[in-house]
Amino acid sequence: MQLDETDRQIMAELRRDGRAAMSVVAQAVHISRANAYARVNRMIEAGVITGFGVRIDPVRAGQHSSAYVELSIRQESWQQVREQLLRIDAVAHIALIGGEFDVILLVRARDNRELRRVVLEELQAIPEVRTTRTSLIFEDLEPLDEAAVSAR
Repeated sequence: MQLDETDRQIMAELRRDGRAAMSVVAQAVHISRANAYARVNRMIEAGVITGFGVRIDPVRAGQHSSAYVELSIRQESWQQVREQLLRIDAVAHIALIGGEFDVILLVRARDNRELRRVVLEELQAIPEVRTTRTSLIFEDLEPLDEAAVSAR
């Protein structure tokens, strides 16, 4: 699907507030409400927009410790590892990557003790995981959310 600048502006507005009324989105992008509806529906049908959700402040939600955890796995084992990772509640995001490591995870935990348990007892217990590297997150920023950035 070809996206034009108006489509990109609509997506930016929906990223800021997925619950925004279509009339508000249309006004922000300077198009009619009917045009905004048509464009959003077209992007949904094409699979460009895959859903609507909420952004959660992890600290306020009780997840005071976060880390990116990189995994080196046996090359033929991606499908098995992926299925096991999907069952770990603390794993907030999974990406298959290229480079020194094969997988990167965003792990969110109640505290450092729980984060340690997830890494040492859950992730490293997966037989296909060869090595891990953990990078603690000191502060989360969402640059796509201009209102949140300017409020900080």
